[in-house]
Amino acid sequence: MKTKNEIEKAFAVASTSEEVLLTNDIKKGDLIQETNEWYGEVLDNCRGNIRVCNIHGYFEEAGSIYVWDIKRICKKETIYSIKLTDKQLKAQEMVSAFLR
Repeated sequence: MKTKNEIEKAFAVASTSEEVLLTNDIKKGDLIQETNEWYGEVLDNCRGNIRVCNIHGYFEEAGSIYVWDIKRICKKETIYSIKLTDKQLKAQEMVSAFLR
């Protein structure tokens, strides 16, 4: 697994792409930046609303996160934005209603 410094450096030197990726295009080993500005590394190849990631926030922790909490992906020195599917947008609304 990558350290926080390695992930931040990868985002700093990567070029930004205009291309937008679907959340199902995220693969194991991809680096992510969450909407709360924390960085992490994807630990699974699953699809759907939840991904397992190693997140560097206040401390390092591995666990499940919602895909709508992902802001950007760094793949092979290129940064991509995220696009949610219609099904994921509906799930996000439902989960947000419960957490209010």
